[in-house]
Amino acid sequence: MEIARDVEKALSKLVRDPVVTIIVTSFVGPYSEQIRVVGEAAKPQALPYKQKMTLLDVMIAVGGLTDFADGNGASITRASEGDKRYSVRLKDLIKRGDISANVEMKPGDILIIPQGWF
Repeated sequence: MEIARDVEKALSKLVRDPVVTIIVTSFVGPYSEQIRVVGEAAKPQALPYKQKMTLLDVMIAVGGLTDFADGNGASITRASEGDKRYSVRLKDLIKRGDISANVEMKPGDILIIPQGWF
């Protein structure tokens, strides 16, 4: 509402009685509340953390792996644990359907997907 009022105020110099509506279509939030995906994801990006979010949820959101990804060489860097690094098996999870490779994500996690060497 505040943004809409500010825009209306600015527009009132150019337009008589402007009416402005602002609709937020996406919000990622601060780094501490994001999950960032870098490397060989189809669409690397920062995602807003959602409660009970899993590695599989993240991979669906980023469109899976590229053809050049080393999925089983991927890792999660967990900021909430002093940047501790955990290995994850994305290829097993996505390509083989091994649900035991699915892990819960935490706010501030960074998923790093390296390129494979064939």
